[in-house]
Amino acid sequence: MIATNPLFNEQRAAQAAAYLLWRAGGSLQVVKLMKLLYLAERLCLERYGEPLTGDNLFSLQHGPILSMTLNLISGKAKPVSDWKRWLADRKEHDVSLSDMSAIHSPADFTHLAEIDLEALEETWNASGHMDTWELVRYTHDELPEWQDPGKSSQPISYTEILRSAGWGEEAIKNLVERLEAQKSINRTLAAA
Repeated sequence: MIATNPLFNEQRAAQAAAYLLWRAGGSLQVVKLMKLLYLAERLCLERYGEPLTGDNLFSLQHGPILSMTLNLISGKAKPVSDWKRWLADRKEHDVSLSDMSAIHSPADFTHLAEIDLEALEETWNASGHMDTWELVRYTHDELPEWQDPGKSSQPISYTEILRSAGWGEEAIKNLVERLEAQKSINRTLAAA
């Protein structure tokens, strides 16, 4: 499941995860964090037509995940940004902030736009109180783009999310074309 994506922004992923961990008091179970990050990513797409992290989205047995972010949390991928400034190494089923005292307010998350912070806060307010398995059930029951892949994984496209959110086909087509153009630009910049 390790795959590159030219839209993925590791710094934004680290700070989005850190924001949710900060709101949780510094630590969360990995599965719960993944569900919250997915819901925030989905909300940004649905509301603003912009991904929060640009990560690859997948259905797994326990619900949807952000693939590259999970690989970084699980140590299956090596960070290239200041990831470890924000997130400590995973311990068993939990992930925590590297340094809770380094975060004083949402303004400390400098790679996140105001709309990103709003989506993360809204996600936290709506779902942060749920325990891990309530969130798993919620993502299974309420998100039509999630399909049970059994013991495998199945990609989730932005198109599936936007359709289930009620976007029209023309708007979806325009967004997908714009994101594909951004991928091409990002590939060119990365090769330079």
